Amino acid sequence: MPAPRDYDDIPGTIVFDGRRSRRGYALNKFLMSLNQPANREAFRNDERAYLDRFAVDDEQREAVLRREWLRLIELGGNVYYTYKLAACDGMTFQDLAGEQTGMTAGDFAQMMLDGGRSPEGNRRRAEWEAR
Repeated sequence: MPAPRDYDDIPGTIVFDGRRSRRGYALNKFLMSLNQPANREAFRNDERAYLDRFAVDDEQREAVLRREWLRLIELGGNVYYTYKLAACDGMTFQDLAGEQTGMTAGDFAQMMLDGGRSPEGNRRRAEWEAR
């Protein structure tokens, strides 16, 4: 288990650092492959067989198949690359952001138009636990 970093304590934040980059290499190769129309078609035709082309681990594979968006990021997926999978499913970036925050796409868009989330109570995980 790697040593914790100070930013690991920021609630709702998954930092794409060197550790996650290394862990997600094969996952991100898969996600970026979805840029090609032929690859998207092959993936849609047989997701499991298409994933077999990449050295993703079991956790990453399950997160892809279940469309566990935040888990993909925890497992090393780059947020922009995970959008390739969401787009393959016909989702917009707002749809994806809504899924990741537990909101509808419309509610997420409105929150952003209203200035985003308040930083109050969101600086450290201990602040959430104290509620």
